[in-house]
Amino acid sequence: MSDDNKINEEEKISENKDLEIEKLKLEAEEYKAGWQRALADYSNLRKEAMKWKDDWVKMSELQVLEEFIPVYENFKKAFAHKELMGGDEVWEKWAEGIGHIMRQFADILKAHNIEEIETVGAQFDPKLHEAIGEEESANAEQGIILRETSGGYKMGEKVIRPAKVIIAK
Repeated sequence: MSDDNKINEEEKISENKDLEIEKLKLEAEEYKAGWQRALADYSNLRKEAMKWKDDWVKMSELQVLEEFIPVYENFKKAFAHKELMGGDEVWEKWAEGIGHIMRQFADILKAHNIEEIETVGAQFDPKLHEAIGEEESANAEQGIILRETSGGYKMGEKVIRPAKVIIAK
């Protein structure tokens, strides 16, 4: 073999090695890109699963708290009539105790971001209120809430139960 043939043969081997190296580099880049996509997909799935879990917890909490709302409403209704029971000392002590229980319920609801929907004197809003009647009123404009028959509640912007109200004609 001549020196020229040896050089040509070595150049071909070197070119083949360079091509093989480039091919392996491209293959490695593809694997790396695939791994990065898989890692990003996994990260997104974890975030979505955490969001689902948080939503599930909030929904469960809301279901339990919704069961307390009628009890709280009944305390409020009973307390609204306390003047009718007279002024004897036993009744006053009992009413004070019931008032304390009612405040505890209110505190629990507030601690869980449940708010009462504003009613009397506010403008009727069909997203927050359910009109169950209308009355004539010389003191209020049309659409102003005159009375609340059943309280409404919301958690953040989500209405749990609309307030049932009587509005001015």
